[in-house]
Amino acid sequence: MQYSAALKDRITQCLTRLDRIVHTDTALPRAAVTLLVSPTPDNREASVLLTRRAAHLRRHAGQYALPGGRADEGESTITTALRECHEEIGLALHDHHVVGLLDDFITRSGFCITPVVACTDVAPTLTVDEAEVEKIFHITLEELASAATQPGEKERSDSDTDGFSIMLPTVGHRIYAPTAAILFQFREVALLDRRTRVHDLEQPRFAWK
Repeated sequence: MQYSAALKDRITQCLTRLDRIVHTDTALPRAAVTLLVSPTPDNREASVLLTRRAAHLRRHAGQYALPGGRADEGESTITTALRECHEEIGLALHDHHVVGLLDDFITRSGFCITPVVACTDVAPTLTVDEAEVEKIFHITLEELASAATQPGEKERSDSDTDGFSIMLPTVGHRIYAPTAAILFQFREVALLDRRTRVHDLEQPRFAWK
């Protein structure tokens, strides 16, 4: 699947048609992530960007994630997502890069995450903050569109590795919710034009901390 203006327009239109779930509970700390759609570094295919968090971090060390983090006081969702993207991978995005939002997602660790979808027309030049990010992956939209998913089993919710997951060959193994849930909804809504909800997908225990 090649990156093109037509693909960007289609993603934008699909996101516009989503009557997104918005959580307004002020007791929950807010966070935002950037789901970046861009050409791969070789400019051959459209992709989304995924990171692996640094192993020494106090929370969620070594987990796979989208660039993002907790909102600062008085900060908008989009501002948070773009700021964190710049801090973690050195990519300066602006409001005009944003093409839509996905459903708010409540994590077991107690945050309300808003996924912000952004597009860049050229392969981004990235500068990784090694204090936060260990590695960057470019997952092609073709791979994401065909990736196998596995639901979490509620009766086994005490299992450390149980939860909704998606298999990404580029990474080499399964990615779990919340990140997997956000990637899955992006696939369903933006690529397949479905109104799939993900708020009730199970999260493994290692993601609760």
